Amino acid sequence: MPVISLPDGSQRSYEGAVTPAVVAADIGPGLAKAALAAVVDGQEWDLTRPIEQDASLALVTSRDTNTALQLVRHDCAHIMAEAVLELYPETQVTIGPSIENGFYYDFFREIAFSTDDLAAIEKRMHEIVDRDEDIVRSVWTRDEAVAFYREKNEPFKVELVEAIPAEETVSFYAQGSFIDLCRGPHLASTGKAGHAFKLTKVAGAYWRGDSNNPMLQRIYGTAWLTEKDLAAYLHMIEEAEKRDHRKLGRQLDLFHLQEEAAGSVFWHPKGWTLYREIEQYMRRRLEASDYVEVKTPQLVDKSLWEASGHWEKFGENIFTSETNEDKILALKPMNCPGHVQIYRQGVKSYRDLPFRMAEFGSCHRNEPSGALHGIMRVRAFTQDDAHIFCTEDQINSETVAFCNLLQDIYADFGFTDVRVKFSDRPEVRAGDDATWDKAEAALIEATEAAGLETILNPGEGAFYGPKLEFVLRDAIGRDWQCGTLQMDFVLPERLDAEYVAEDGIRKRPVMLHRAILGSLERWIGIVIEQYSGRMPPWLSPVQVVVAAITDQANDYAETVAAAAAAAGLRVHTDLRNEKIGYKIREHSTAKVPFILAVGSRESEAGTVALRRLGSDGQTILDCDEAMRQLASESSPPDLKAGNA
Repeated sequence: MPVISLPDGSQRSYEGAVTPAVVAADIGPGLAKAALAAVVDGQEWDLTRPIEQDASLALVTSRDTNTALQLVRHDCAHIMAEAVLELYPETQVTIGPSIENGFYYDFFREIAFSTDDLAAIEKRMHEIVDRDEDIVRSVWTRDEAVAFYREKNEPFKVELVEAIPAEETVSFYAQGSFIDLCRGPHLASTGKAGHAFKLTKVAGAYWRGDSNNPMLQRIYGTAWLTEKDLAAYLHMIEEAEKRDHRKLGRQLDLFHLQEEAAGSVFWHPKGWTLYREIEQYMRRRLEASDYVEVKTPQLVDKSLWEASGHWEKFGENIFTSETNEDKILALKPMNCPGHVQIYRQGVKSYRDLPFRMAEFGSCHRNEPSGALHGIMRVRAFTQDDAHIFCTEDQINSETVAFCNLLQDIYADFGFTDVRVKFSDRPEVRAGDDATWDKAEAALIEATEAAGLETILNPGEGAFYGPKLEFVLRDAIGRDWQCGTLQMDFVLPERLDAEYVAEDGIRKRPVMLHRAILGSLERWIGIVIEQYSGRMPPWLSPVQVVVAAITDQANDYAETVAAAAAAAGLRVHTDLRNEKIGYKIREHSTAKVPFILAVGSRESEAGTVALRRLGSDGQTILDCDEAMRQLASESSPPDLKAGNA
C-alpha cells in the first residue's frame, strides 16, 4: 500500500501501485487535465508510470515552465522522428534531444533533406499531434534491445545499446508505429505537445561528434508552450539575423575574419576605434575604482600551468611552443597565474590589502573550429580581467563594490536587465570539501550583502572556486553571460601567495577573480547586435560627417570639421562631387549619428544644417553651438557633466 506524500504536506494511501495520473484525478479534475508529468522522489516521471512504493510526488503543469518546455520539446523531437520515418522510411533515426529553445534529431539518409522536405515533415508533425497517439513506456533487457535493432538493421542504435552494461534494463517509448530507445519522461500523448513548433534548419553532424564517423543530417526545430511564445521567438530570430554582428561588421567596415587566421580578428580602422573607445572607457572606470593595471607575459613555462592546475583542466585547449632548450612554453589561456606572480614580488602586509590588479590580457585558447562564431567565439581574445587579493574580512565589501561597478558599466552600455547565477562546486575540482564549504558560504554571504537575488546553477563553478555569473538581456530578449566573480581559496595555496597579518602571522589571501565585459571581442559583438550597428554617439567610430553641398563650400566644410575635431569629436569630411541627398543616404546607411550639411548659405552665416540619424528633418545651428551640443551628446557616460 504505497503512501504518496504531496508538496502541501498531505498524504494519500493506495491499495496497490498507482500512477501519478490517478493521484491527480483524485485531487481534482482540473489538476488531472492540467498535469503533464510528475516528479517522484526527485525524478521526472511519466503520468502513466506506476509508483509501487512510498514516494513523494509533485505534479508538473504548464505553470512549471522550464520542465514543461523540456517535455514538449522532447516530445516534438520524437514526433519529428515519427514524421520522417512515415515520409522517408529508408531513413535511420539516431539521437534526438531537447536543447535550448527547441530540439533536434540526427538522421542517416543517403539523400539530403531539402527545404521542401522540412515543410512536408512539419506538416506531418501537425497531423501526428492531431492524431493524439498515446505515448507508452516499456522496459526491455539490454540484450532484447540489441536484438531488436539488429533485426531492424539499425547499426547506430545497436552501438548505443551495446554501450549499456549487459545487466541493465532500458526503456522504450512507443507512439503510433514509432518506437525509440529513450530515458523519458514524455507526455501522455502526442496531442499534449500542441502545435506551437516549427522546423528551422538542417545541418550536417558527424555521428557522436567524431569526424571519422559517418555524416548525419541534423534537423533542428523550436517548440513552445503557446503559439504566442512561438511567434515571439521567431520574431526574435528574424531580428537576430538582421543584427548579426558578422554581417554588420562587413557592412560598417569594422573587421573581417579569414581562414588563414581562423579564430582571430582583423580589426579595420573603424572597428579598432570602437575597440579602443571601449578599452579607454574601461580603463578610466578601473582607475577610478583603485585598480592598478599590469601586463603579464604571453609565453609561460608549462610548469606554472601545472602548478596552478590549469594544465590538467585545460591542457588540450592550450597552445604550446617548444624552445631550443626543449622547454614547453604555453601561450597563456588566462591571466590569473601571472597575476599571482606579480603579487608575490615582495612581502605583502595586511595594510596592502585589498590589492586590485587589472589587465587587458591577451589570451589564446585552442577552440575547435566548429565552435568558432564570428568575433563572439574566437581563439585570440582580450579579457578585461582583474584579480582582487584581500582578507576574508574584506570579501563582502569588495563584492559589493564590484557588483555596483558592474551594474553601472552595463547601464552605460544600455543593459539594465541583469540576472545573476550562483554556480557551485563542479564534480572535478581542486581543493577539499572543507575549502569549498568555506568558499561557497563566503560567496553566498557576500551576494546577500550586495543585495543580489541569484539563480542556482549547480555544478558549474570554476575548478578552484564557486562563482557568480552575470547574465544580461539584450534589446530583443536574448541572454548573454558576460561578467563573473569567482571566490578562490585554492590558487593562493597552490601558488604560495601570502601576506603578513596584523598579528604578524603569515596567511593566505583570498583571491577574487573578476571580469565585467569578459572577452572584449565578444562584448563588441554583443554591443553591435544590441544596437543593430547604430551605436550611441560616444561609441560610434565616426561621430560627425561634414558634407559639402557645393564645391564652393569645401573650404568652410574643412573649417567646420576642424572645429569638430577641436571639440573632441571623431569627424570625417565629405567633399566628393556628389549630390547632398546621395551623401546623406550613404552616411545614414553607415549609421553615422550626426551629419552637418554646409553650403554657400551656411558658409556666409557661420551655421550648419544638423541632421540626426533616424530623423528626416534638419536643424540650423550656429557652428559653435552645434559643436557644444554634439560634444556633449558624444561624450562617454563616465565623462559627462556631473560624472567626471
